[in-house]
Amino acid sequence: MPQGESVPDRVDATDGAGACEVPRRRGVYVDAPIWEWQGLKWSHLLADDIDDLHRFAARLGIHRTSYQGPPRTSVPHYDLTSYERKRAIALGAIACSRDEIVAIVRRSRRALARS
Repeated sequence: MPQGESVPDRVDATDGAGACEVPRRRGVYVDAPIWEWQGLKWSHLLADDIDDLHRFAARLGIHRTSYQGPPRTSVPHYDLTSYERKRAIALGAIACSRDEIVAIVRRSRRALARS
């Protein structure tokens, strides 16, 4: 994305960003597994609500010690392998494009700043 270009809070297929809608309700989201580390491809699991994020990760069998959030990182999330991502989507996580996940991250940061 060109520097200075903003991502809207709501992105949907009509914006050309992908098939996922980023609604203003509570949801759990996962981006594409594009990050390589230790021979695996990884993605991020995010949610509109921190408690929903932890509950969903527990349903996936991901230990709470894998949680990454403030102050270590700016956005609360879990890293998922490609396999875990497929399971997350099967359990109801919303697959999002890079632009959509960026909009969710920005929304999360604003919510954290208000709390």
